[in-house]
Amino acid sequence: MKALVRAESWPIRGGFRIARGARAAADLVLLELHDGGSVGRGECVPYARYGESIESVSAEIEAACRNLRGSDARAGLAAMPAGAARNALDCALWDLEAKQAAIPVWQLAGLSSPPGPVHSMRTISVDSAEKMKSAASALSSARVIKVKVDGGPDMDRIAAVHEAAPDAELVIDANEAWSAEQLRAWLPELPKLGVVLIEQPLAAGNDSALEGLQRTVPICADESFHDRGSFSGIAGRYDMVNIKLDKTGGLSEAMHCSREAKHLGLQRMLGCMVSTSLAIEPALLLASQAQYIDLDGPLLLERDREGALHDREAGLLRPSSAIWGAA
Repeated sequence: MKALVRAESWPIRGGFRIARGARAAADLVLLELHDGGSVGRGECVPYARYGESIESVSAEIEAACRNLRGSDARAGLAAMPAGAARNALDCALWDLEAKQAAIPVWQLAGLSSPPGPVHSMRTISVDSAEKMKSAASALSSARVIKVKVDGGPDMDRIAAVHEAAPDAELVIDANEAWSAEQLRAWLPELPKLGVVLIEQPLAAGNDSALEGLQRTVPICADESFHDRGSFSGIAGRYDMVNIKLDKTGGLSEAMHCSREAKHLGLQRMLGCMVSTSLAIEPALLLASQAQYIDLDGPLLLERDREGALHDREAGLLRPSSAIWGAA
């Protein structure tokens, strides 16, 4: 089996800013696995928040590829830590196996039907209230809008977005930037502004204040949740988990996490990094199991991979077997 690993950079339309900083491009790693005339592809987005870089993830993939052997290669990835490198490998192996078996990935995964079109929530980056209001006006027909905040004048920002898109449900994503005091003060006001969910308000590892907190809207774990090993740490604190393949380490673990979350009575959000459609196609297999879909990464880019079928204006994601997962 031959592995080709390369770094790519895809410009983001208008840039992207969250509590941790701003980016002008999605920097990612593409993996191609060549075996017997078939090619499996996977994509991952290294995230500095988790100690990852393009260089470290590329090296981890290349090292792991030297030991890939036979039909049980995907099962052998369990020894790798969850994260971006394992995600690229796992998804590339799913894709390769589908091509070699001449059946689509959704059948390999045991699903009863192929993934269909799904609407994703749309994202507004952190900015001034005025600029966020303008961005919301352009998304006023969206069903759900994710509002990025950073612990600054966030209630003004949320109010501005709600004014511009009064019919949209708002998901507030603080990316660990709020204090416990801010959360307690703002929680009672949020439902009046169309907010239906808060994502990771407090820092991971410092979120014990969520225990016993009287909440007016559910709270979702993102940075506090990675893979199956995270469930014990979020018990009694969160109502929902954000399942991202770059955190779980691929589709295989994401499927397990989705089943376990359901068993534990936790709702599920299906999330992503800013990426191309190659990273989104595997996640779409889980879309029917999630209460919230946050897979608009490709819709934030200036352009997407050839063969993508998504509708940017409508926020509609259409699976494309030309990109990943075909027989």
